[in-house]
Amino acid sequence: MSLSRIQSLGLAAVLEDCSVQLDILGLRLAVQTDREQGPAAAQEKARLTKLRRDCQYVSQQVFKLHSELEEKQSISSLLQVVEEEEQKKKAEDMRREAVAEQKQRRQTLDRQKDKLRQKTETLEDIHRQTRLVNFQVMEQSDRMARKKKLEEASIALQLKEVQRTNSHTEEQLEEQRKKVQLQLMEERKVHEKSKTFLKNRHTELQQQLQQWRQRTTQMQQEKEQQLNSVCCKRTVNLDRLTEMRRKFKEMELVVMDDKEEQKKLRQQQAEARAATKLQAWWRGCKVRRGLGSFKKADDKKGKKKNKKKKGGKNNKK
Repeated sequence: MSLSRIQSLGLAAVLEDCSVQLDILGLRLAVQTDREQGPAAAQEKARLTKLRRDCQYVSQQVFKLHSELEEKQSISSLLQVVEEEEQKKKAEDMRREAVAEQKQRRQTLDRQKDKLRQKTETLEDIHRQTRLVNFQVMEQSDRMARKKKLEEASIALQLKEVQRTNSHTEEQLEEQRKKVQLQLMEERKVHEKSKTFLKNRHTELQQQLQQWRQRTTQMQQEKEQQLNSVCCKRTVNLDRLTEMRRKFKEMELVVMDDKEEQKKLRQQQAEARAATKLQAWWRGCKVRRGLGSFKKADDKKGKKKNKKKKGGKNNKK
């Protein structure tokens, strides 16, 4: 696969940078492996050495690719390395599969051997147990015969005891029956008395209940009347309140109008005062400077004074 000159130069620069980084990484791994000490660090040291070998291999391949790019401007060596790695990977996978298959076969054989050994052991145990069972059955049959005889004798004795105890219990039960009959008679009398008491109490409670019902109905009527009167008062008060609110709104409007009129009046008065002040100031300025009508009056006065002065002089002459 051929590349252009620019592409090959760019890839060569990138590969040179990668080779430098890989060299630095290899040095770091070497320093780290030297630092690892002790029996616990053996696994870590092996891992670091493997990483270092991988870095060296990658840096060698990068160097080859760099030289090929500079000389031939192609990456055929990279493709060849990739194919070789794929073939190695396939061979490694096949080897692993074969090892796994052999291991699995060994495991199956071991399992079958274990099963056979267990079966032989179980058969021996069964033979041993059958012998023991036969011996135990013989002993148990002898014991059962002896036990049967003893049980028959004990049953006869128990029957005699039971008959004796039954006669005694019958007498006790008869006495208890008489006592229970007497208690039942007394309880019936008490029941009758309690029944009459409860009937009287029930009638009294019914009367009280009737009285309480009448009182409650009367109280309810009184409360309803009070509630009606309160509702009427409330409606009257609400009407008064609405009327007062309406009057208050009207008064508020009147007050607002009055305030606006007073404000306008004050504004007009202030404007009038300002106008009078401006007029007075302007008149003063005109008078002081002799502008407008004030100038003509001064000229006339001056002319009259000059005439008078001239007339006086002539008279004197």
